[in-house]
Order: sequence, then C-alpha cells, then structure tokens
Amino acid sequence: MRKRRIGRLLAVVSVTGVLTACGAKVETQVAVDEIITEESTLQMTQTAEGVYNGTEAEVVIENNKIATDIIDETTVPTTEAVTEIQTEISDEPAQVDIVMVGDILLHTRVNESGLMEDGTYNYDHMFAQVKEDITAADLALVNQEVILGGTELKLSGYPNFNGAFEVGDSLVDAGFDVVLHATNHALDKGKKGLLRCLEFWDTTYPEIGVVGIHDTAEDAEEIYVKEIEGIRIAILNYTYGTNGIALPSDMPYAVDMWDKQAVAEDVARAQEISDFVIVCPHWGTEYVFEETASQKKQAQFLADLGVDLVIGTHPHVVEPVKWITGENGNETLVYYSIGNFINATSGNHTGAAARMLGAMAQVTVVMEDGEAVIANYGVEPLVTHLVEGKGQITTYRMADYTEELAAKNQMRLQDDSFSLQYCIDICDKVFGDLYK
Repeated sequence: MRKRRIGRLLAVVSVTGVLTACGAKVETQVAVDEIITEESTLQMTQTAEGVYNGTEAEVVIENNKIATDIIDETTVPTTEAVTEIQTEISDEPAQVDIVMVGDILLHTRVNESGLMEDGTYNYDHMFAQVKEDITAADLALVNQEVILGGTELKLSGYPNFNGAFEVGDSLVDAGFDVVLHATNHALDKGKKGLLRCLEFWDTTYPEIGVVGIHDTAEDAEEIYVKEIEGIRIAILNYTYGTNGIALPSDMPYAVDMWDKQAVAEDVARAQEISDFVIVCPHWGTEYVFEETASQKKQAQFLADLGVDLVIGTHPHVVEPVKWITGENGNETLVYYSIGNFINATSGNHTGAAARMLGAMAQVTVVMEDGEAVIANYGVEPLVTHLVEGKGQITTYRMADYTEELAAKNQMRLQDDSFSLQYCIDICDKVFGDLYK
C-alpha cells in the first residue's frame, strides 16, 4: 500500500483569452471564485493566455502542472471550459483526520482533582487546554488506562486503580469517539469493575466505541469499524497482560490479550470489512525512550499482516515514530509510544519528570485509487501540568506551555530537572523534526 504526503491547495482560476479573427480583437476574462468542497477548500492560481489563431495555448498551474490544448481560431474560452478545469482541480479524495492521545492515569491526586465543592465530580479540566484539537478531528481515540468502576467501588490510585464514571462524561465532552480499555489495569477491580465500566458505557454513551474489553463472547467476536466520509476504519486493541490477575473463569474473552494467532485472525477479518486497519497495542517497557526488541518484533508482525497504522501505549514516556515495511512491500506507520496524557506519578527521582511529557498522534487518511492511505502524519507534544486543587491538573500542548507554567508544576518537587526546555530536549531526541 502506497503512503505519501498530500498537500492542500486553495485555488483561484483566472483565464484570459485573446482572439484575433476578421481583424477583431476579443478578450475574455473569467474569474472563478474559491472552490469549496465539503471537506476542505482548494486554492490554486491558474493563468491561461494565448492568441487563438491556431496556435497552442497553455494553462499554467502552480507546482509546475501544465495542461495544453490546441484552440481553434474561431474559439473563445467558455465558462463551460473553465468549469471543467474547476471540477478537475476540486476533485479531492475523501479525507479523515485522526488523533489519539495516550494514557489517562488516574493517580490519587488526579482522582481527587475532580471532587468539586458541592460534592459532585467533574473532570473537564483535564482536557480543557486541548479540547479544540480533539473536537476538530474526524476520529479521536484515547487510551483509558484504568477501569471506570464508579465511586461505589471507591476511587483508588496506584497500584489498583479505579476511576469515576464522571471521567467518562468528560472524555465524551472533550470529543473522543473511541475509548481503548485493553491495558494491564483492566482487571484491577476484578470482574465487577470491568462489568460496571462496560455497563456505564453501554447505557450512558452507546454511541461511543469501546474496544479491548467485553461482557459477552458475542461482543468479543465483533470487529469495531467506524465509517467516516465513506472510509471504513477498523480499530483493534490488545494488552500484553493484566498485572498477573487472571481472566474471570467464566469470561475468558473479557480482555483482548496479545496472542499472535488471535491477532492475525482479527486483522484478517478487519481487512475484509474495512478500508483501513488500526491496531493499538499495550506493550513495551515502562520509562524507556526507545522501542524494545519485543516491540520491533511485534511491529514487524503487524506490518507483515498488512496493518496500516499502529499506535502504542504503556511505557508512560514517548517513543519514536517509524515506518515498517511488511513482507508484501506494504508500509505500516508505527507510533511506538505516545506516553501519558495525564498523570500524577509518585516518582520522586531524576527521570520521573519524563512522565509529564506525552504526545497526540495526528494522522490524515485519504482514499486514493480505491485504497485508504496515509497522506500526512505528525505529533503534537503534550505536557501534564501537575498542580494541587480541585479542577486544576490539566494537560497543555507543549507549544502553549511556558517556563512560567513549568516553574509552578509540582513535578519540580519530585524531579527538579523538569522544565519546558527539558520537555523540548526529549522531543528533539525522540521525534526529531516530526513535531516541529
């Protein structure tokens, strides 16, 4: 499958014709307004001019595109001719903009930040600074690292997490469409916690895609597919394990575990019913900035299966973005780890500050020659702003973060190396020019 970057253009067409016939000179000026499609605006400057006495006229388009034609000496360019040009240059492919953020880690301080003065819970503050990016996407994914079992099960942080249902309310309000739950913490509250989480999603937000955990064998057999702009996108989610907690004996399908045969079968079925396949593995080694040998092997396996996009989570720090070539010559884009979206780690040592840096994966998919391909991709670095108080902890785009904010980030009390420049240096090391 070919992958390439496709730039957007905005076009204004101007056609001038000069006709010499029977001693008369005729000029025709046709102005074509902005060409607006449902998905985007295409703007390109075109100029066509020539003496139509049997000579060749040129239509010169930016980016060195040239269309030529022989104009009969009695022909003047018509509106219809310009319309044909307009149709050709505005015929953009269907396009889907995808974003995904990493781990929502509900450490104790994060859980407590949602308890408001009136006794209710609200977590909108966690997403307030990046909500615009999330809602603007056609498809937004999030790795909900911990189970949402509700306050009835008592909220808890590390090592056995449980989050409030209100976190789910805020995820939906922020604009997320798909929630990934296959993580090593999926069974922290056992079968009861998992079932309460699924019941919340099923009854409160049935329109939200929830992948990676299941309450029935039938649900576990289904491949989640989201169709946007005519492009069918399948999403699969697997975890390497559940922290040693066994799957319920009567629900061996409860959590999607990494098993090569099962993954291969799922991908094959996904490819039959979709145009584009995304796999989101919970994998790797915590706090390591480079992909491990195991991750490389798994990524190659997914590429050989023909998976289009891989976005990984679990290491709690960012890792590189790379293309992997499959055995059939196809190319798979792999985000090895996009780190944490939000967290309040208790780490109190040099290096803990790296957990404050995550990234938003940004991928544009288009239909090209009947195939869904990646037209563009990038990362938006994110910084958890760790501060005490109700409704305070949040996540900023690194581009909006300042040294003044960094000086107030309480991570500095745990690792005094934290600063804006510290985050920038990690991005330079891990992503290079990709995030700039």
